[in-house]
Amino acid sequence: MTSSSKVFNVSVFFVVLRESLEAVIVISVLLSFLKQSISQDKELYKKLRWQVWLGAFTGIFICMCVGAGFIGAYYALNNDIFGGTEDLWEGIFCMIATIMISFMGIAMLRINKMQAKWRVKIARSLVEVPKNKKDRFKLAYLGKKYAMFLLPAVTTLREGVEAVVFVAGAGVTTAGAKATSYPLPVVIGLIAGVSIGILLYYGVSYASMQIFLVISTCILYLISAGLFSRGVWYFENYVFNKATGGDASESGDGNGSYNILLTVYHVNCCNPELDNGWDVFNALLGWQNTGYIGSMLAYNIYWLGLIIVVSLMLFEERNGHLPFLKNLTLAQMNPMYYIKNKKKNELTEEERNELFAKAQQVRFDSSGQIEQEIETNTK
Repeated sequence: MTSSSKVFNVSVFFVVLRESLEAVIVISVLLSFLKQSISQDKELYKKLRWQVWLGAFTGIFICMCVGAGFIGAYYALNNDIFGGTEDLWEGIFCMIATIMISFMGIAMLRINKMQAKWRVKIARSLVEVPKNKKDRFKLAYLGKKYAMFLLPAVTTLREGVEAVVFVAGAGVTTAGAKATSYPLPVVIGLIAGVSIGILLYYGVSYASMQIFLVISTCILYLISAGLFSRGVWYFENYVFNKATGGDASESGDGNGSYNILLTVYHVNCCNPELDNGWDVFNALLGWQNTGYIGSMLAYNIYWLGLIIVVSLMLFEERNGHLPFLKNLTLAQMNPMYYIKNKKKNELTEEERNELFAKAQQVRFDSSGQIEQEIETNTK
């Protein structure tokens, strides 16, 4: 069992950071909206701001209770369910963590677009009112009427539940991970996510924010590339262990501990599978004292694929479409774009400005409920 797996699980940290990021963006957008629209009425502003925080902490409290029970039960009842297939499962979960971190990095680079998306969602929830008065007593409309409480509550609860599911899986990516490796990365991940939200709320300069996000994303992708390489290494090691009938990599560093037919390099030291400190480099950068052909190719292929995707995103950002495909964007290549019918819900710049103007006209009564109901023709 490695020392880092006892105290700090790197995969858990990044899962929590990713899931907390969208939640803090929603809260920061809501608080900014209240500050801009009703800050002159200090009593009402305090009441609505309290609703936002109450909703956020309600969602966090519920998901933390669920998560603590889920993870505690998992480790209390677990009886080495992976057995001889531990390398196989570690490889699978490394791949899952790679996918999650890769998408998270893209989201961090485009955090201003995430803010814009949530501004539209929140504005719609405030100004779209059912024409039929009977429909105003339905759960959907009541949810909009009490949006200042429910939006942060539902968002933090949803992101929290996702985090619980992914954290439970991410814990298996580190060999011998224990329940004690969860609290510290969860707390630090939440602090990092909240810090980004504070920077967004207080309007840190765009240039400073971009520098911070670019540096953070570079670190993320170094870890993600290492995870991808580790995943392939675990698959190759699993095949070798099946052939030798044991866990060769944990038996030592010398001959017989690796498959010489597929090895590019090997050093008789620095084995991250043994408790000698090299597990930290394994967790952060994917270091192995044995370099298999597959794991080394995987590392380089990951970076090549990432460069292509980021280049396409940059081209689309500047030109509004993919190279040589004027009617196609990266979002339209995602099947969920059509399943969720996002094209129908897309707004033009003029429609967005009209929607934001109507949202600024929304008034709240003394209890913090929406008082002035504004109908909208927005799609």
